[in-house]
Amino acid sequence: MTKRIALVTGGTGGIGTSICVELATSGFTVVANYFPAEKEQAEAWLAEQKTDSLDLHIAPADVTDYDSCGSMIQQIEADLGPIDTVVNCAGITRDKTLKRMTPDQWNAVINTNLNSAFNVTQQLVNGMLERGFGRIINISSVNGQRGQFGQANYAAAKAGLHGFTMSVAQETAAKGITVNTISPGYVETAMTSAMPEEVLKAIVGAVPVGRMAKPEEIAFAVSWLADERNAYTTGANIPVNGGMFMSA
Repeated sequence: MTKRIALVTGGTGGIGTSICVELATSGFTVVANYFPAEKEQAEAWLAEQKTDSLDLHIAPADVTDYDSCGSMIQQIEADLGPIDTVVNCAGITRDKTLKRMTPDQWNAVINTNLNSAFNVTQQLVNGMLERGFGRIINISSVNGQRGQFGQANYAAAKAGLHGFTMSVAQETAAKGITVNTISPGYVETAMTSAMPEEVLKAIVGAVPVGRMAKPEEIAFAVSWLADERNAYTTGANIPVNGGMFMSA
């Protein structure tokens, strides 16, 4: 397999870390994007994750800013070569019921969780089209499929990601590019571990499998979609939610 270069936005986060390690283990050169103000944390992350066998790198960009993303992409491609796999994983929450939600809370989530996918992917797609190969993988959420109380901003952004997926998949399918969504359920991360015990019990009680996902399980789905052999799956929304939401 050709040594592919993968960019993972939000790559130093809980799910992002597992995705980076999984792709690097599978033979990719992997670049984890991080927010520029978090340089020190990102460097510590790289020191902790990188080994002789894992080809890992970090790159700063504010994914809500088109020009910042462009500068990051130019630097990565100058240093390492063309990016042909992108995982749009950057995401935040600003939960509030709609009646209490501020414009800033709405815009922060839409900009980080949805607009970022445009800011990054739009600046990579022409190169993918020219080379006749690409893997675009968007990390959505089960709550983008079913909605969630107090998450109008988050659910809208995550649902929007799959609309983006289906449209770009149609535009690029004939050129060797696949575009897919993964919609995880609740995942064991530092963020979910900090939830009150009664909330965690309620969440797990609603999952037929009886537990939350491990980040590695989301990463494995990403690796499957990123594989060169997986050239006929495009425009799909892969549910990795333990049966929490099922649809035909």
